[in-house]
Amino acid sequence: MIYIAADHRGFRLKEELKKWLETELYEFRDLGAIEYDRDDDYPEIAIKLGETVVQDQGRGILICGSGAGASIAINKVVGIRAGLCTSVKQVIAARTDDNINVLCLSSDWVSAEDNQKITENFLNTFFSSEERHLRRINQIKDYETKKR
Repeated sequence: MIYIAADHRGFRLKEELKKWLETELYEFRDLGAIEYDRDDDYPEIAIKLGETVVQDQGRGILICGSGAGASIAINKVVGIRAGLCTSVKQVIAARTDDNINVLCLSSDWVSAEDNQKITENFLNTFFSSEERHLRRINQIKDYETKKR
């Protein structure tokens, strides 16, 4: 399952990506914002998406204006490995090496067409499972679960 969400600045791009996901027959669920609200807050939207992705072991697409704020917020959710990707090469590396489970997109700095290509590669690129990449991801998991 693919979960998608955006704040007001990413709302239009989210709606465009949903149409593309439908035509490509991807199963997805929109976690909001359901309607444009210029006063909504990206942390609430990001955390809801992150918790859902972790609980259901799915993947997510999260959109805000710069992509940075949403990325910061969602990476606070234990079990999330979100990456802000602005190119196809970057998202392929992020999936192959880092096994990102949430793609963060910038609606302000990357075109809708490029964001669609980035999304397509996020959904169609698989984790390499190489030992060095697994080792690094496990180091992050160990930190997340370490008692403080």
